[in-house]
Amino acid sequence: MSLPKARPEPPQTAASPASPTAPAASAAGGEGELQPPQHWTAQPLPEDDDADSTLGDDAASSTASISSSILQYRTINGRTYHSDKGNSQYWAPNDDAQNETLDIQHHVFTLAREGKLYSAPLPDKIEKVVDIGTGTGIWAIDFGNAHPNAQVTGTDLSPVQPSWVPPNVHFQIDDFSQEWTFAEGSVDFTALLKQAYKTLKPGGWVETFDFNGYFESDNGTLTNSMALAQWGIIFRKGAEKLGSTASFTVVRDKLQRKALEASGFVNIQEEALKIPSSGWPKDPKLQEVGRYSRAAITNDVDGSVGLLAGQLGYSVDDVKVYAAHLRRELRSNKVHGYYRGSVVWAQKPSAP
Repeated sequence: MSLPKARPEPPQTAASPASPTAPAASAAGGEGELQPPQHWTAQPLPEDDDADSTLGDDAASSTASISSSILQYRTINGRTYHSDKGNSQYWAPNDDAQNETLDIQHHVFTLAREGKLYSAPLPDKIEKVVDIGTGTGIWAIDFGNAHPNAQVTGTDLSPVQPSWVPPNVHFQIDDFSQEWTFAEGSVDFTALLKQAYKTLKPGGWVETFDFNGYFESDNGTLTNSMALAQWGIIFRKGAEKLGSTASFTVVRDKLQRKALEASGFVNIQEEALKIPSSGWPKDPKLQEVGRYSRAAITNDVDGSVGLLAGQLGYSVDDVKVYAAHLRRELRSNKVHGYYRGSVVWAQKPSAP
């Protein structure tokens, strides 16, 4: 899931949901026992059945005025990661394979939201928007095209955004876990959303979209020993080993609403998403969401889990074997998995 990249969206932005309806039962929600690397090499790969082809751009380009230190990426097992400037503990690579995954994820979330880019009741003449954790910049570009009179700024750890963008869109390097480089009151969670509160103009909106970094099932088709269930456990335990403060349970723990309340926002509203892990739903729209979801998950498994799995004793070859099991599980459509997302938006009180 990014998948599970825990990435809050910005002041005056972000997302809405349409979700499969199902009872709230959970399966191996990232809390089970970690399987050792030998678990995957000791068992044969399951047979392919009902195999769907995965979806298979150049996302990387340049961003103006970048210091050379930003471009000094770290290389681990042949994959590039953010430079040591800012949050060098971020778990995902910043190369073309992972950037393609981010763009597929964007399509998944847009489909799940029935085409909407955001849910907050933004004014018709919106002036400034910031997309925090913009990734490849695809959301900021789509928003800029839809709102040509708004000035849209996307921020991220790496300059992987394209240079050919709408004239009202620009990008800058910024680590949202540290102090922002924006001036107070200009465009203008708990620390992140307190910064958002400080930066927003009175009456401005903030919208965050996040999702759990693990999968669930309501009918017992997902068990702890399966690769899809182990995904969340690898993320959680690997992040702990890395010493990262990243949370892959933002939605489960309702951290978005709690942080917004603690930061002083009002008019807090939220929508819930349940995104299928593959094309198993009977509903045609959810099938389409699930197929793209599977494409996002399987597009770059090595990049998505490689760094964290490495903290748990996985070799590069171990990760590849694990990835093969994961892809086979998802292609079979027998595992009725999904992950939860949440869109929460709120307003900074208007000036008295």
